[in-house]
Amino acid sequence: MPLDNAALDQLFRAARSQNAWQDKPVPDSLLHELHDLMKWGPTSANCWPLRVVFVKSPAAKARLLPLMMEGNRAKVQAAPVTAILGMDMAFHEQLPKLFPHTDAKSWFVGNQPLIEATAFRNSSLQGAYFMLAARALGLDCGPMSGFDADKVNAEFFAGTTVKANFICSLGYGDPAGLFPRSPRPAFDEVCTIV
Repeated sequence: MPLDNAALDQLFRAARSQNAWQDKPVPDSLLHELHDLMKWGPTSANCWPLRVVFVKSPAAKARLLPLMMEGNRAKVQAAPVTAILGMDMAFHEQLPKLFPHTDAKSWFVGNQPLIEATAFRNSSLQGAYFMLAARALGLDCGPMSGFDADKVNAEFFAGTTVKANFICSLGYGDPAGLFPRSPRPAFDEVCTIV
């Protein structure tokens, strides 16, 4: 059954990438709800490479801010939460649990290009589910790719097999910080039916 127009507006048509934030906290319980909703989005072979660090505390923000491009620092500073969305490059180790009906782990062992492509593609998909789930729960999103990935990896994922994919602030957007809406391409400019 299709969603109604109000839901479509909340998820897509009226939703905007936020640049400024209201001083309104995001409770940890809402972050748990966000995970519990977005986890149902499909990934290939249920590989689930996404790993998320929710940066909320002043101490954690102080660690992240210098790693952001200067134009993104104020956004991260003001946001109640900023999520670092990472990809676990050893996701295939969990496949016996997550995809138990076949030996999917063996598809990846020793095939680093396949591991990297699968982790990037599927964690990016999961990042999109993450943002749609956040919007569905009444949160606004501010996705960013302007950061030093190597430094973020060293600061937040040291000693792990996780690498940063992108960063997304969460909270309740301040409409005063929005730019005019940018145009989108028409169907015929980007789509072909064959």
